[in-house]
Amino acid sequence: SLLVAQLKNQDPTNPMDNAQLTSQMAQISTVSGIEKLNDTVASVTSQFAQTQMLQGASLVGHTVLTEGNALAVTKENQGTAAFELDSKAANVTVTITNAAGELVDTVEMHGLDAGRNYFTWDGSKYAGDKSQLRYSVKATNDSTEVKTTPLTASNVVAATISSGKLMLELGSGATVDFNSIKSVF
Repeated sequence: SLLVAQLKNQDPTNPMDNAQLTSQMAQISTVSGIEKLNDTVASVTSQFAQTQMLQGASLVGHTVLTEGNALAVTKENQGTAAFELDSKAANVTVTITNAAGELVDTVEMHGLDAGRNYFTWDGSKYAGDKSQLRYSVKATNDSTEVKTTPLTASNVVAATISSGKLMLELGSGATVDFNSIKSVF
């Protein structure tokens, strides 16, 4: 409409030349194309966020492994967690502590391969608060220390989108980025 108004109101003694008219039409066409592209990108972004939310919602009720050292204890007093080893380990000691950092128990393991390893702890003899138990892992191969990464099992209770990222809310109260999930079961 700006171009039409400009054409209607131009000076008849000095009309706009063809090059100016073509240039203005090209600029208007470019602006129109950019507006359509922005609308398309916004639509695709919205659809992507919806897809992410559906993906996250499918994890609600499942257990996921993330980096962390909390020890999940079941109603049957079984503590279960995992850890990753960078290389083989001849000797592994899992140390379980309470919220105050006091030693509760240790679990000895031998001859473990690199990668993810699981352990189970019998908590039936521990009378303290089992909801705040933590663990640490020390692994060696002969006299060489092996790098370890503790993994915590948590239930997914909700999925949200925050700053364009899929976030999972865990039963422990923590919120983690979907990309930090190591395993789902």
